[in-house]
Amino acid sequence: MSQSHLQCCINPSILSADFVNLEAELARISNADAVHVDVMDNHFVPNLTIGLPVVERLQKVSPVPLDVHLMISDVDRWAPSFADAGMSSVTFHVEASNAPVKLARELRARGAKAGLALRPATPVEPYLDMLSEIDMLLIMTVEPGFGGQEFLDIMLPKIRRARAAVDGSGANVAIQVDGGITQDTIVRAAEAGANVFVAGSAVYGRPSPADAIESLRANGQLAFGYASVH
Repeated sequence: MSQSHLQCCINPSILSADFVNLEAELARISNADAVHVDVMDNHFVPNLTIGLPVVERLQKVSPVPLDVHLMISDVDRWAPSFADAGMSSVTFHVEASNAPVKLARELRARGAKAGLALRPATPVEPYLDMLSEIDMLLIMTVEPGFGGQEFLDIMLPKIRRARAAVDGSGANVAIQVDGGITQDTIVRAAEAGANVFVAGSAVYGRPSPADAIESLRANGQLAFGYASVH
C-alpha cells in the first residue's frame, strides 16, 4: 500500500455528547481532528437530530472543524446550504442523491470538502470512478441512524477494496468509517485501510474524552502504519 504518509484522524460524534451542554462538550474534544455532526431527518433514517440553524451555531463555538454527515432525504436540495454555511466537510449518502457527481462538485465549488457515504449494503465498486470528485469516502460500519451499535466486521473487505482503489487511483481521498469504533475495532478498521474514524461513546463515554482521543489515534496510527508496509 502507498498510504504511509496518511495520518489517522479522530472525529468524535456529538451524537454521544450531552445535547444540553454542547458548547462545553465541544471544548472537551479540542484535541480532535474534527467533530462529526450527524444530521438526521427521520425520513432517510428512523431518527431525528438537528438541522442547519443548530449546526451553524455549533460551528461558531467549536474549537475544531465540523465534519457534517447528512443522513437526510432530498440531499441534492439541502446539502449545498451546509457548504454555504462554511462547513469544513459535508458528507452525503449516495443512496439519497439523484446526481452525486453534480452534488459533489457543487459542494466543492462552495468551499466544502465533499464526502460520499455508503450504507453497509451499498457496494463501493459503482462509485470508484467518482474518486477524483470527492475528498472522503465514508463506509458505514453500522446501519445509519443510531449510536451505540456494534461494529460490523463484514465491512472490513469493503474497506480493503476501497483502500486499494484509492491508492491505485492516486486520488487524495480519505477513507472514513463510522459506527462501533472502539479501542479494539479501530485497529481492525485501520489495518483494512481506513484513516478517519468517527467515535461516539468511545470518546464521550470515557472519563476524559481528550485522553480517549489520544489513545484511539495512537492505536489507529500504529495499525494503519503497520498495514502500509505489509
